[in-house]
Amino acid sequence: MVGMLAVELFDTGDAIVVNELAMRPHNSGHWSIEGAVTSQFENHLRAVLDLPLGDPSTRSAAVVMVNVLGGTVGNLYSAYRHVFARDPELKVHLYGKEVKPGRKVGHVTLLGDNADELLVRGRHAADYFSGTINE
Repeated sequence: MVGMLAVELFDTGDAIVVNELAMRPHNSGHWSIEGAVTSQFENHLRAVLDLPLGDPSTRSAAVVMVNVLGGTVGNLYSAYRHVFARDPELKVHLYGKEVKPGRKVGHVTLLGDNADELLVRGRHAADYFSGTINE
């Protein structure tokens, strides 16, 4: 077998628990689209085509990806103006799915030096898309 195996782990505080094994690119690795020298998608293609694998190293000291969940806003695209004006470095991926409360409909990614700061910025954007906040 050739390809990719994604392992999703959770840290419970007492132990590391394997939550999911996926023999394909996985949504937990979507951060790699912007955040890695070679994304999980490109490396998957390289593997199945028997090409040399690319460098999976991160492009910056910190990379943060935050899921966008469906909420009260039906038209997610109306939020673009606000989130890009507030944070021009933000990378947004909306999947074109029907918006339903709690459904993953996209993700945002940020790169930088301070993971805590990036997480605050990413959560703000995701919450704005979801309609949880309006500022």
